[in-house]
Amino acid sequence: MDSIRSRPRFPVMQPATSTRIIGVVGTGVIGAGWAVRALARGHAVVAWDPDPTAEVRLREFVGRAWASATRLGLFPGADQENITFAQSAADLAGRVDWIQESAPEREDLKRGLINELAAAAPPDTVIASSSSGLLPSRLQEGCVHPERVIIGHPFNPVYLLPLVEIVAGSQTSQETVDAAVVHYDDLVMHPLVVETEIEGYLSDRLQEAVWREILHLVKDGVATTAQLDDAITYGPGLRWAGMGTNLTFHLAGGEQGMRHMLQQFGPALELPWTKLVAPELTDDLVEAMADGCLEQADGRSIADLEALRDDYVINVMRALRPLDLGAGRLVAEREARIHSASSVGPWVSGEPVAAPLDLYRAPVEPDWVDYNGHMSEWAFLTAFGWASDKLFRFLGIDEEYRDSGHSFFTVETHLNNLREASLGDTLRISTQVLGFDEKRLHIFHSMSNDETDELLATTEQMLLHVDTAAGRTAPILPGPAKALRSVVAAHSDLPLPPQVGRVMAFG
Repeated sequence: MDSIRSRPRFPVMQPATSTRIIGVVGTGVIGAGWAVRALARGHAVVAWDPDPTAEVRLREFVGRAWASATRLGLFPGADQENITFAQSAADLAGRVDWIQESAPEREDLKRGLINELAAAAPPDTVIASSSSGLLPSRLQEGCVHPERVIIGHPFNPVYLLPLVEIVAGSQTSQETVDAAVVHYDDLVMHPLVVETEIEGYLSDRLQEAVWREILHLVKDGVATTAQLDDAITYGPGLRWAGMGTNLTFHLAGGEQGMRHMLQQFGPALELPWTKLVAPELTDDLVEAMADGCLEQADGRSIADLEALRDDYVINVMRALRPLDLGAGRLVAEREARIHSASSVGPWVSGEPVAAPLDLYRAPVEPDWVDYNGHMSEWAFLTAFGWASDKLFRFLGIDEEYRDSGHSFFTVETHLNNLREASLGDTLRISTQVLGFDEKRLHIFHSMSNDETDELLATTEQMLLHVDTAAGRTAPILPGPAKALRSVVAAHSDLPLPPQVGRVMAFG
């Protein structure tokens, strides 16, 4: 891009700890996706769209996507009903902290809309366009305070996929770029700053190369749409989920990496394998592409396929989570931020301690339910595990503590299932600390239905404090030990739960 010119400074936002108001202009698939992402983050949304049916469509979309957003993780205060509709674009511009424009991909339309928004918005309100390829410098033309106009290009579904490309125009200030990075980071996305202003940005140019080749292969009768999708989903697509093309090919070179890979396979680049110029979109080609995709859909509706896509995207991201790879890293970070944003913070010396502790609430997630329609045993353990994590954070055991080489490991668990839990139920888990010594922690969790107050399950656990680097038990560090003394003192008068110490036996 041209050099980013210095402009009046914007106040660079810090990650939000309270509700912000996000403006969503245009409520098609992308705009609606932005709305879900902001709502799931616990923010409020003000939306506007010239279509008179837009509000109904948006609320229906949010309702459909909310189950997926819930599975990814909701921040405290997240509410799918926290949407209001503005009377006009100008009305919206004066009411929000951030404007995300997601109008159809037409330069003249977007430029006019951005100019209208800029004329009504405070001069420090950033206006980000969801454009997938237009040059921001052209969108800034004629705009009041053009330094606050920027591209924030997301990927569908916006409420799940974390990538957002940030592209500055010739008049965009560095402060706006910095504010955009902070804003999208607050939404737990991966803000990729594109250093050079270029049509199509980065990701779409890569996708476009594959897309053009697909069109040629279908046009020439080489393969069907289903075969070409199989060529990605069963092969490189699985690799791309955690590593990009470059690192994948680096591994293809063996011990010598990319250098050997290029020496070995580089000559093939001179062969006329691919055709990067797109073929003419004739009626026959359009029909072949459309018919092929309809055959792949096999009678499933768009809503059915969206739900299927959301399921596998979440599962792939979760599979990458323990490996700290790609989107999996952001899933872990999202979970950590949700925990830190909850009302239960680390214990502060002198503060009273609840008896028992009320630390964790969560809805029963779709993938927690088995073929009987009830919550699976492993899911009970998962929920109790999150409650234990809440306890750890209350005691001051967080990422920084674990990075220092210390953590608690569970060595024994006794699970008692009393009643069924089903999809749609909200779980509430209370925690009682039964005791601790230098290296051990004895806890008891009770899970109830938050609406009916029925007791659903309990678990008794013994945990050991370990030095993870040395691989052996170690004394609990002073901070958590002090917090535990206060908790045990507060819980000392609680009756011992009848399930404690229970063993299995025939009566």
